[in-house]
Amino acid sequence: MKSPKFLTGQLLLAMPGIGDPRFERAVIAMCSHDEDGALGIGLGRIIPRIHFHDLLRQLDIDPGVAPDVPIHLGGPVEPQRGFLLHSLDWGGQESLQVSNRWALTATLDILRAIAEGKGPTRWIAALGYAGWGAGQLEQEMCGNGWFATPGDDALLYECDVNSRWAAAFKSAGIDTRLLTADSGTA
Repeated sequence: MKSPKFLTGQLLLAMPGIGDPRFERAVIAMCSHDEDGALGIGLGRIIPRIHFHDLLRQLDIDPGVAPDVPIHLGGPVEPQRGFLLHSLDWGGQESLQVSNRWALTATLDILRAIAEGKGPTRWIAALGYAGWGAGQLEQEMCGNGWFATPGDDALLYECDVNSRWAAAFKSAGIDTRLLTADSGTA
């Protein structure tokens, strides 16, 4: 059975009581979803005490004109690996365009471009990613672990990280105060 690509370009929101504290109130920008599995970048938390200039300096890149923004906790997989989720007005050889919504780049050329003021107009930096094996995400969704909603630019680039989860549910017409971790049977 082929897995649909229905989540690529959407935001995946953790439902209350997901059962894994790493994903409590998680907001994940889905970048890839096919029969082999899924990959997304977490946008629901920032990493304390690490900012963009720190990351650039660790890589021997002069921060130049880059803003010193917080780094997001992209996910539990490969937390030492950096990713930039960004607008489509910049693309490198290794950039992955995601459903005509955003791009994902994990190479040094984008960091240098941002430092030089030649990068994408909108971007979010993250360390790590969320990944699922073949069929794993579909199983978690059937178990009511996740909710998918369109990933619009305002939620990605303008929304405060601490309110992104509730704002994403609100954009789908859902009041998070009415969500519960309990499920019923019919």
